[in-house]
Amino acid sequence: MVDRRHPSLSIVRQCRLLDISRSGLYYQPVGISEEDLTLMKLIDRQYLATPFYGARKIAAWLKGRNYSVNRKRVRRLMRVMGLKAVYRRPRTSQPAPGHKIYPYLLGGMKITRPNQVWAADITYIPMARGFLYLVAIIDWYSRYVLSWRLSNTLDAGFCVEALEEALKKGRPDIFNTDQGGQFTSEAFTGLLQQHGVRISMDGKGSYNDNLFIERLWRSVKYEEVYLKAYQDGREARIGLGNYFRFYNTERPHQTHGYRTPAEVFNTTPVESTSSGMIESLTPDPLRIAGPALNVAPILS
Repeated sequence: MVDRRHPSLSIVRQCRLLDISRSGLYYQPVGISEEDLTLMKLIDRQYLATPFYGARKIAAWLKGRNYSVNRKRVRRLMRVMGLKAVYRRPRTSQPAPGHKIYPYLLGGMKITRPNQVWAADITYIPMARGFLYLVAIIDWYSRYVLSWRLSNTLDAGFCVEALEEALKKGRPDIFNTDQGGQFTSEAFTGLLQQHGVRISMDGKGSYNDNLFIERLWRSVKYEEVYLKAYQDGREARIGLGNYFRFYNTERPHQTHGYRTPAEVFNTTPVESTSSGMIESLTPDPLRIAGPALNVAPILS
C-alpha cells in the first residue's frame, strides 16, 4: 500500500519501489450514471419476461422505446448485472481460472423428495440509486428457500455465508449450481465436501435446470422488489426477509397441491433443531453497489 503521508518518500519513489503505475494510484473509478441505472432497471424487467434475449435483442427492444443505445452498451450493462441469455450452450458460465469444475449429476434424475437436491443462484436487485446482488439457496423439490444473502459485490463471501446457514437446516445429497466463480471457489466447494455433499455443476444439455430458480427470481421481483422500490440496503434486507417468510410459509404452490414450500419441505426430517425460515440478515451495514463497483464475471 502506498503511504501518501510519508514525508521522506515521494509518490514517484514509492510507486517505483512497489512496481506499480502512478496512473493506477491516481485513478478514480467512474460512477454509474443515472441513465445507466435507468437502463439497467428496464433490462432487468425485460430479461425476466424474455430470458432468451441477448444484448442484440435487448438493444433493439430499448430502441423501440426511444432509448438511444447500442449493442455494446447493453452488453456492458448486462455484464455488470450478471445477466446472460438463456439458451443451449456448451458451458453456461465461465469459472474463475484455476477453479475445479465438477460434473453434472442430474441428467435423467427424478427429484422426488426434499433434501435430495439443493440449488443456488445469484440475481440483480435494482435500488432507487444503485443496486445489490442477491443469492438464494433452495430445496429443488419443495422450492423452500433455505437461506439468502445480499451483497454489493460478486465475490464468493456472501455465497459461502448463505451456504453455512442453509446447512444448519439439513444436508442435501447433491448441490447444483452453475460454473460461476462464486460457486467453483474452494471456500464454497470445500464447505460442501466437509458435509459430505456431492457437487453438481451445470454443463452441456442442462440449460433448462436453472428455470426452477428463475421462477423464484420472477416471483421475488414482481411480488416484492418492483412494488417496494427499496431506497437502501436496510430496506432491502427487511423487505426480502418478510417476503421470503411469506413465500415459504404462506404462498401456496400449484405444483404441490397448493401446499406451501415449508409444508412440503418439512414432510421429511431435517438435520436441525430450529424451525422456520433462516433469517439471512447480515450484521454489518450493507452498501449499495454503485460508482466504485468493479465489473465482475458473468453469471448465468
